[in-house]
Amino acid sequence: MSMTDFIQQMLANPSLLIAALLTLAVILVNGWTDAPNAIATCVSTRAIGVRPAIIMAAVFNFLGVFVMTSINASVAMTIYKMVDFGGNAHNALIALCAAMTAIVIWATAAWYFGIPTSESHALIAGLSGAAIAIQNGFGGINGEEWVKVLWGLGLSTVLGFGMGFWVTKLTEWICKGMNRNRTNRFFKNAQIGGGAAMAFMHGAQDGQKFMAVFLLGVALANGQADASTFAVPMWLMVVCSLVMGLGTSIGGYRIIKSVGMDMVKLNLYQGFAADTAATMCLLFSSLTGVPVSTTHTKTTAIMGVGASRRLRNVNWSTVKELVLTWVLTFPGCGLIGYIIAKVFLSIFA
Repeated sequence: MSMTDFIQQMLANPSLLIAALLTLAVILVNGWTDAPNAIATCVSTRAIGVRPAIIMAAVFNFLGVFVMTSINASVAMTIYKMVDFGGNAHNALIALCAAMTAIVIWATAAWYFGIPTSESHALIAGLSGAAIAIQNGFGGINGEEWVKVLWGLGLSTVLGFGMGFWVTKLTEWICKGMNRNRTNRFFKNAQIGGGAAMAFMHGAQDGQKFMAVFLLGVALANGQADASTFAVPMWLMVVCSLVMGLGTSIGGYRIIKSVGMDMVKLNLYQGFAADTAATMCLLFSSLTGVPVSTTHTKTTAIMGVGASRRLRNVNWSTVKELVLTWVLTFPGCGLIGYIIAKVFLSIFA
């Protein structure tokens, strides 16, 4: 579908227009709550300024979306098939709009308090809550795809923390006895590369998820409740990346402060280790088709970096807030999605 065709469909179909705007709103919120995690460490260690880091994040988000979708779109397919809204395309589109509304509400509240909530978890929870509402039970949940989410949750925690710990140890061992000024110059540039790699992997993971939802809305608006395959157009990749970059420029600093400054005080080489560890975890997850949270992966990698010196180097009060938000996201955002879906269905169905 060309962008011109899509705009014409959207203008002729108010339901598609609303679904598209809500999905773009969720992508915008993802930009100001999730995308800043990619550049948090390189900004907090002063390797790069906030403004050029945001531009870099927007560019590499697009590259991540484009390259990984071309190689392997399995993450997008997992999200696309995660729930079943039933055979009524009109009601299914209403439920999808309810899920997007729930995600915006949940993520905005978390951003207000400066807590880097996971938009991946919120997306999955909101969709699941809406599916339960429209099906009046758990029949709308695809358990096989949900298992991948649970695997991803455990994988990103264990691998993120472990890789952060051991990459830091390995870096310290390699650089032992080297001139500190020289290594700092190297790691300053390496930090920028690490931030770019993280932004690339954020696009590879989260970009695919939200494009899948966008295309699901298009299918439902066209009465295709049983569509099982899709092709991602280039213009959608560009739009997704630009909207994410706009979101990061609007509200990214609060999340950068929480992740890159408040949780652990990082040196240049530690920031490099955190970005390297998180990027490797996200790359593995993307290639295997497991949907993981970039926020979750990056923050656990930073925890591992801090713990490599001393456990008390980690600000555990900040960690407690993060973990509490992650734990509450599934039931909290899912419940909001369920309630809003019920309200929307009673009004518009």
